[in-house]
Parts: sequence; C-alpha cells; structure tokens
Amino acid sequence: MFDVNLIRKQFPIFSINSTSGNPLIYLDNAATTQKPMVVLERLNRFYGQQNANIHRGIYQLAYEATTEYELARKKVANFINAKDADEVVFCGGTTEALNMIAQGWAREKLDTEDEVLVTAMEHHANYVPWQTVCKQTGANFRVVPVKQDGSLDLDQLKNMLNTKTKLLAITHISNTLGTINPLQEIVELAHKYQAMVVVDAAQSIAFDQVDVQQLDCDFLAFSGHKAFGPMGIGVLYGKTEHLSTLHPFQQGGSMILQVTERQTTFKPPPHGLEAGTPPVAEAIALGTALDFITGAGLGQIKEHSQSTLLYARDQLSSLQGIQIIGPATGTSNILSFLLDDVHPHDIATILGEAGVAVRAGHHCTQPLMHALGIHSTVRISFSIYNNSDEVDHLVEALGTVKKIMS
Repeated sequence: MFDVNLIRKQFPIFSINSTSGNPLIYLDNAATTQKPMVVLERLNRFYGQQNANIHRGIYQLAYEATTEYELARKKVANFINAKDADEVVFCGGTTEALNMIAQGWAREKLDTEDEVLVTAMEHHANYVPWQTVCKQTGANFRVVPVKQDGSLDLDQLKNMLNTKTKLLAITHISNTLGTINPLQEIVELAHKYQAMVVVDAAQSIAFDQVDVQQLDCDFLAFSGHKAFGPMGIGVLYGKTEHLSTLHPFQQGGSMILQVTERQTTFKPPPHGLEAGTPPVAEAIALGTALDFITGAGLGQIKEHSQSTLLYARDQLSSLQGIQIIGPATGTSNILSFLLDDVHPHDIATILGEAGVAVRAGHHCTQPLMHALGIHSTVRISFSIYNNSDEVDHLVEALGTVKKIMS
C-alpha cells in the first residue's frame, strides 16, 4: 500500500524547516524535484570511492568508473525503452540536448524552402533554439497556436503540416499548464510528411511512461534533476540513423578517433557527441534516481501526483477570486492560477513566508502567456512526496494573501 509518509522519510530535505521556520511545503516540482537519500549517497560514494576519469585510464579505478557510467546509460535506455544504449547521449540537460539538435542537425539540414513548427506552449528552451536556427538558415519558423483553455489546437496543427515541414518541436507536458499533448497521434501526423519530431520530455519523465519506440519520436530530451536526480545531467535520445547524422556542436577530448593537420574524425554516437570530461557522478546518480522511480512505481507516482492535483484544484476552486489557467481535464501534476488582481510575485512572496514554495512568473513560456492574454501565473506542481495536508496549508495561506492584499 502506498504510504506518502514513508516516501517523505527518504528525502532528507523534509526533515528541516523552511527559512520561515515553518515546515517546508515544496510545490515547485516542475522546476526541480527533491533528491532521495539513495541518490545523495550514490553521489557521495562515487566521489569518495570511485572517482576517476572514464574511457581513458587502464587502472582499476578508471575501469570501475567507466563501467558504472556505461551502466547508467543502459539504465536510461531501458527506462525510456530505447532500442539500444547507443541511442542515449549524456549531456548537461534538456536545454543542451535541444541546442545540440538545433545546431548539430537542423543547421546543416535546413534551407530557405523548409519550415520548422513549434507550439505556442513550448518552454523557451524548445522555442528559441529553433527560432535561432531558422534565422541562421533562412527556414520559415511557424508557431502552432493553443486554444484559450490551454490545449493545443490540433486542427491548426493538421492544417500547418505540409511537405515543407522539416521538423516539429513539441513538449510532452506543458511546464506551465500541465497540458498533456497526444504525442503518439501528433508524431504519426508529422511523419506522414516525413517531418522529424523532437520531444521535450522534461516534465513527463518522472510522471508518466515515456516509451520512445511506442511514440516513434526521432529525438527526445530530458533533465535528470526533474526526475529525482542531480542537476547538470541530461539525456538526448535519438534514433540511431539520426544520431549518426548529428554533427557535434562542441569538440574536444574523448570523442576523437583521429586528429591530423588536415582533418579530424569523430567516434560514432554516443561517445562522439560527448566532448570532454562528462558529468560522470551525475550520470551514475541519474541511474540511481531512475531505479528509485522504478522501485516506487511510475504508475504510483502518477496516480498520487494527479490525485493530489485534483484535490488542489477542488480546494482552490472554493476560494473566491481564484482563476485556474489551463485545461480542466487532460492535465498532469501542474496547475497555474491567478488570485483576484494580486500580482503572482506578491502571492509567491507571502506564501514563501508561510513555508510554501511555489513558482511565480512567466515560467519561460512568454509566447504562451501572450497567447492567453496574461503576463504571469502562480504555478504549483506535485510529486510523490506531496499530500493533501500541504494543499490545505496552501489554501489557508492564500486566505492570508487575500487579507493582506485586500
């Protein structure tokens, strides 16, 4: 039986109080998740007992570090159901992975006759790189609109896809509204026009099953820190045939087959795309984080997070002046709202004084804010360790906001 109290005991941060002196109520999981003790211990064990650079040294410590690093790659491949571990490239995070595709693949493939589609709900990390590469190549940058309820306008997407569409970049789950896009249907539509599909899975990786073979996406990216892992580690997944045409947009050690005065040849993927000393400890700890998710049960995490969100939606709706932004159905663990005419930053400040950690602002989705006719929201997001008591405290603190700001 699922016991949230037992789960919380595995996260050391919940044993301390917030800076306000109140118990920490952490509702900013869309920004980053907290780390279980097993992940923290794995980082410490690597640096304390296994620290060595990988793939080069022939001594025992280097061999062990290399083995653990490559084991982590296999864990990631299994977790997302990649056909082969060589389809997994380690990098700094989702942002770096998306820029690797934009500058290492799209910049060489696009020309003035091509079109790139993104959606209006994209995080800037899956918007700006494509806008930039279109300016570099002369390709046409097009934005698929969202409806006023925060869902993607699929009819418009169908109308916009055509034989000139070279690439579609789309998020699995909106980091602002929690909207879940029907990826499998969308990938099938795009592939009818031979368009590449790049998926931002940063918000879905620790919430719902991400099966790259079932989705049939061409590239996919996510960050470890949003999946109970460390910061500074991310994953670029690509089908083998596409990774082989991805030019490394940074070059250095580790990735080289041969360097001469005339030319340099690189190793095949994934190692040929991992320049320099990689985040070894972070990659290994990411593998441990994925083990944690598997042990807890991804289905349990999804069910608990979503039920907590539904409870929050119900309780927030009882407050006068609340406006929930985004779709009422088809959402994940993320919810955005406004309260009367109080600025979201003021709301977040007062909530923070009550020990409630939320996010306020445009959430790196300014095109979405513009499309919805707002400038910012308060965002709450749930994970496996949140509970209904925390929601009740949030609602009580919002009552305090209304009193202070009235």
